[in-house]
Amino acid sequence: MSFPLLTATAVLPALGAIATAAVPATKRAAAKWLALLVSLATLALAVVVAVRFDPGGDRYQLTESHAWIADFGVRYELGVDGIGVALIALTALLIPFIILAGWHDADPLETGSKRWRPTQGFFALILLVEAMVILSFEATDVFLFYIFFEAMLIPLYFLIGGFGDRAHEHGEEKAATQRSYAAVKFLLYNLAGGLVMLAAVIGLYVVAGNFSLTEIAQARADGSLEMSASTERWLFLGFFLAFAVKAPMWPLHTWLPNAMQESTAPVAVLITAVVDKVGTFAMLRFCLQLFPEASKWATPVIMVLAVISIIYGALLAVGQRDIKRLIAYASISHFGFIIMGIFAMTSQGQSGATLYMVNHGISTAVLLLVAGFLISRRGSRLIADYGGVQKVAPVLAGTFLIGGLATLSLPGLAPFVSEFLVLVGTFTRYPVIGVIATFGIVLAALYTLVLYQRTMTGPLRPELAKMPDLRVREIAVAAPLIVLLVFLGVYPKPVTDIVNPAVKQTMSDVQQKDPQPEVEAAK
Repeated sequence: MSFPLLTATAVLPALGAIATAAVPATKRAAAKWLALLVSLATLALAVVVAVRFDPGGDRYQLTESHAWIADFGVRYELGVDGIGVALIALTALLIPFIILAGWHDADPLETGSKRWRPTQGFFALILLVEAMVILSFEATDVFLFYIFFEAMLIPLYFLIGGFGDRAHEHGEEKAATQRSYAAVKFLLYNLAGGLVMLAAVIGLYVVAGNFSLTEIAQARADGSLEMSASTERWLFLGFFLAFAVKAPMWPLHTWLPNAMQESTAPVAVLITAVVDKVGTFAMLRFCLQLFPEASKWATPVIMVLAVISIIYGALLAVGQRDIKRLIAYASISHFGFIIMGIFAMTSQGQSGATLYMVNHGISTAVLLLVAGFLISRRGSRLIADYGGVQKVAPVLAGTFLIGGLATLSLPGLAPFVSEFLVLVGTFTRYPVIGVIATFGIVLAALYTLVLYQRTMTGPLRPELAKMPDLRVREIAVAAPLIVLLVFLGVYPKPVTDIVNPAVKQTMSDVQQKDPQPEVEAAK
């Protein structure tokens, strides 16, 4: 029996979470180092997965299949395609930086505080989320995927509600109330979407007789499983609604700004750069593969909703007073691009969307984590409380600028390539939507540069005169991610080589071909 590499990649952080939680309360430093070492070991396993994956081989590789709940046709089935490999690598890459950036975020509050922040629990919950996200990217049994798709909400609920941002202008009691509100709103929105999906999962079992993604997709392809158009559309909507909440897509997005505002910066990165990718990934893996005709039927409406997300998110980002809420609305705009690329039904659009998931994760991590370092120094999230920071903290200002430039997709940085591919893929099939979406790029430049101008340039505010620059630990967080942004900006081939075969197979699932360019005959 071969070594269960995919299981090991997910089980290791889960076991690390248990071990970290079990560290004695007085050994906070030991818990931090243990969590960091476990995350690095998980990253090493993710690298092995990427190396062993053959882009020219079978669609799903490193597969594992074991009986689980035989009476209901539920199996423990794992497998990865190129898209899953890329997102597992992204998740495993970001978690060590999230842990390192949040090194002191869960330390006990000052003496006399009514709240105790258990350090061990904070890092254990982060590792637990990592395990569940990785399993979601690996699961090829629909019911198994659903379990971890929903289960990851619980540790995130506690991370948002129990370890919120300390920078709050209304005092600790008001801050605790707002954290609780954000955590409950996050949980209710995602649980509601999940309950609808559960009904669709049960409906799929009634129609197909099992939960195996590969078996159902094969049966759909060879015609042995017939599904009426109305049934397929209802099942598609049940799955898509849950994924659109998680993504998040307008108008199901309203939980995200509250969750990111009240979370610590590392937890905000965990939400938007890691967890939210499960939603867009699942659109590719489950919606398009299981319900190809319904996906094409719903495409016009989804494309309109995606372009609304792009413009709406960007417009609201322009008017934000809170740094983290601004980044949250910017992410909603970016997820609009990802969803638009997926449902453009072109190889350029879907390759760009997958690459966008990876690049958005890295660029958002840089911007949010450096913003977190800035907020921790000043004790405020309000843009108006800053000004002239580059005079006293030039390295901090420089890294913040690079993160911002990546967010607006500056050529030479990784997000540019993916955004360009999404727009090209959209133009070829939906030119009007492609034109409207380009206004999101203009707005991104506006909110990013205005944010930098108001916080980093201009006269130095007196209360910022002694603000320290980035420390060694903080540079160790930002520098590797910036290097990766530049590398993938000029040479995205390592990622595209892995994801392109999976994209071609997805295009085959929905029986779509790229539109051929219209060339006028020479006169």
